[in-house]
Amino acid sequence: MPESIINEANLALDRYDGNIFVITMRKAPENRLNSAYAQKLIGAFNTVRKLLGADTEGAVITKGNDAKFWCTGLELDESDSNPYANSEGFFPLLATIMDFPFPTIALITGHTFGGAGPFALSHDYRVMNSKRGFFSMPPVDLGLHFPGIGTLPRLKLRPQVARAMLLEAKRWTGEEALKDGIVDFVAEPDKMLDVALDLARKWAPKAKMGVFSLLRNELYGEAGRAFREISYVHGKSTGSPAKAKI
Repeated sequence: MPESIINEANLALDRYDGNIFVITMRKAPENRLNSAYAQKLIGAFNTVRKLLGADTEGAVITKGNDAKFWCTGLELDESDSNPYANSEGFFPLLATIMDFPFPTIALITGHTFGGAGPFALSHDYRVMNSKRGFFSMPPVDLGLHFPGIGTLPRLKLRPQVARAMLLEAKRWTGEEALKDGIVDFVAEPDKMLDVALDLARKWAPKAKMGVFSLLRNELYGEAGRAFREISYVHGKSTGSPAKAKI
């Protein structure tokens, strides 16, 4: 049985096998991100980092609470009352994951829309529900932009796939996302967690020498730098708010 580390109404953190941690998003109804919830996720990642310590084996899985939704992006209305919401929450969350010293796995349990696209891509590996859920990142349809929004698709995906994601707002099923290299594995809903845990156990030892984050940033450091540059910024705009909301 896993050990419960955090058990709150909208988020859980459980420990498996001593060094594998599972963050479960359960913010009803669709795990949408606002600045407070992004900070709660950052806190969960930091809890794992502190529990594991330096130069140890470990990995983190981020999953949804059911087989319908993983995350449907940002609470776009928050920017109406707080224009710095993304700079206080979403951008630091992406930066935290890109700089995390242990392997990260997004267990995409269901629908993944909007800002959940870069959230998923910021993880090292992705496992997706083979039966339910679409993956789509439609800023072109929403009139939304922030500096660095295209870095993860460009750095992690083939050019044609990155174009379809950012400029065409394409929707992928799990099988289609696997074919296009957006996810690494697909799995039946009742097997998804087992697949993610096996993946975490396989790669957790790679953190032991303390260079995992350094090497990740040799590959994708441009994205991490872009997100850090727009995190906790209050003296200027860090993006264009959406003209349409979903």
